[in-house]
Amino acid sequence: MAPQTEEERKIEAKQAMHILLVVILALAAWGGSIVIWGVPGLYIPAVVMVPVLMGMLIWISRG
Repeated sequence: MAPQTEEERKIEAKQAMHILLVVILALAAWGGSIVIWGVPGLYIPAVVMVPVLMGMLIWISRG
């Protein structure tokens, strides 16, 4: 693999920060739903994500 330039490192760091921000916001939203709706706020988002993740696994496995 070729050594990265400084610009490539900055772009990669920016992309990583965006991904981290999305993950943190999703966890905060999930935590907020637990606070607002209790136990259903815990399990309903997980149940909804099952078809999404299955679709992602199929998409990844197809190459």
